[in-house]
Amino acid sequence: MLIDERILFMKAMKEEFYTQNRWQNWIKKIKETDFVLNESEEDPSAAVFVYAMDDVVLACLKVIARYEHKVISQEEALTTISGIKDVVFEEQESLGEDADMMLESLKTALTAVFISCLRYIEGDYDKKTSMKKMVTGATKAEENGDIETALNTLSQVGARVIKGEMLPEDALLDLPYCLVAELLDGIDAISAAQMGDDSYKEDDGSEGAAK
Repeated sequence: MLIDERILFMKAMKEEFYTQNRWQNWIKKIKETDFVLNESEEDPSAAVFVYAMDDVVLACLKVIARYEHKVISQEEALTTISGIKDVVFEEQESLGEDADMMLESLKTALTAVFISCLRYIEGDYDKKTSMKKMVTGATKAEENGDIETALNTLSQVGARVIKGEMLPEDALLDLPYCLVAELLDGIDAISAAQMGDDSYKEDDGSEGAAK
């Protein structure tokens, strides 16, 4: 039985979780757009960054689904999320000044995704303080140069979103452009993914499960 479970785990890792090739395909697509920042109007080529983030977010949520179905252990889930993070943050050649800037912003948002997933899997996070108050606290921490506290607080906000809470809209109102705002983009992407096709939640990794 243990051997069968291990085979199932390896199969799930191979078929469902993130790979370096998968990320590099997005990098290739970004490079092919010859992206240039355009402040005067929306640039359709910018959509590739959103699609790339959504793809990573969904992969992370699938890891969590496997963990919740007890297909993989807590340690395996934590290691897998960390592995996805390593793939995304691997150094690469420049894609052009504007594309590099957008990619850095994307990676900042994904930082919130990774730390939120890790926090959720660990299970140790504030479940009572209002999320608006926590976002305010994270913003003040950033203003004071305490980035570690800001990240710690937002990881708990993200964990609660993964658990099923909604990120309050008023928590984002009047928020200036800052690190916290970029990180909240990642948490918002988690919320959006969970409101979309949620078939991954029922995917226990077994043959014939939803993909």
